[in-house]
Amino acid sequence: MKQLARHALHTCAIPKNLETVTYRDQAGENPAAVGVRQDSVEAIWRSVERLYRTGVHPGIQLSVRHRGEQVLHRAIGHARGNGPGDKADTPKVAMTTNTPVCYFSASKAVTALLMHMLAEQGLVNLMDPVAYYCPEFAQNGKRTITVHQVLSHRGGIPAIPKDTPIDVLWDKDEIWRLLCEARPVEVDGAKVAYHAITGGFVLQRVLETVTGDSIDAYLDRHLRQPMGMNWFTYGIEPARLDELSSTYATGPRPTFPVSWVVKRALGGDIKTIEEVVNDPRFQAAVIPAGNLCGTAEEMGRFFQMMLNGGLWNGKRICEEVTVRRAIQQFGSLQIDRTMLVPMRFSAGLMLGGNPIGIWGPKSRYAFGHLGLINKLCWADAARDISVSLLNTGLPIVAHHVPALMGFVQTVCREFPLIPEGERPLVLA
Repeated sequence: MKQLARHALHTCAIPKNLETVTYRDQAGENPAAVGVRQDSVEAIWRSVERLYRTGVHPGIQLSVRHRGEQVLHRAIGHARGNGPGDKADTPKVAMTTNTPVCYFSASKAVTALLMHMLAEQGLVNLMDPVAYYCPEFAQNGKRTITVHQVLSHRGGIPAIPKDTPIDVLWDKDEIWRLLCEARPVEVDGAKVAYHAITGGFVLQRVLETVTGDSIDAYLDRHLRQPMGMNWFTYGIEPARLDELSSTYATGPRPTFPVSWVVKRALGGDIKTIEEVVNDPRFQAAVIPAGNLCGTAEEMGRFFQMMLNGGLWNGKRICEEVTVRRAIQQFGSLQIDRTMLVPMRFSAGLMLGGNPIGIWGPKSRYAFGHLGLINKLCWADAARDISVSLLNTGLPIVAHHVPALMGFVQTVCREFPLIPEGERPLVLA
């Protein structure tokens, strides 16, 4: 019966003793330094174990920071070899806290901050039309679409044209040509429609035009190196591709209307998405909205820097006002025309809400980004936490949802709202 259930639900094999597949960075966990009880740490980890037991995520990484100190840094499962379709004798590679994982759409948070840093440097005005910097983008009525509209998913070009070959994704000149020729669904920025892939290519072209440099080089110079990241690159260099964790289409296969929403948002069915994201060409390409790669700790480090008002280990990464502008709400809570769910966005980030939001209850001051729905990367200034939960499954609507929501609820419960005078710089 277990085998039949696994086959029907497309899940991985789960050992009875989870300690056999658990990796702990004990030196990297210092809860006592900031007054966090060990039972709070273990409560959060038990919620991760519950998520892992659903079988939809062959590998999971977690990093949690509170008041700037990392209090939880662990991994569970496998980076490769224990997917739903893998045989029992397939070599298994353990997931560790150092294994690079593709962040997918959580990449957007980082790309967005790069654009805000360009504005800080006086190289762009986010309220300018994209066509001011890239005149060819003005075709077919897109003359007035601004950089800010693209950042906040109001740019009117939420999807690449239908029937576009997948390999166009790693041909930046061809994808740019298609986006320039595209006819927008609107140009006034009044409606939110999630730009899953398109917006990143537009922002990349603007950045590379005004800097004369590549977006990956700009990221390396202004974020990755100053913050001491090991990975944190768009894609993975070909020589190190075998270190990247695999991604698996797990859970029951979506049926209509969910399958229609998935195709509308991502441009293909979930099995096609699995094939694309495991293609070495995708993994080695530069796709600013969808293939930044790194660890949970590195993404947590990024959000901690934002909580610090642009500081990391005494280094000024960006100005505090730049962070404030990046997390400032733009527009009201609206039904997203792509994902068909209510969303609050800033110019680049997904925002929490009261009484409840995407980042849990009373999360009005939380900001972050999802990655292919299941990766949860966020910071909550009212709780002074930075959280990064990475995983390797692609379930859409499946039996894991209560466990995933339970994880967020547990984090919020174990880190209650703190007094206003003790909150980070971004709320000071």
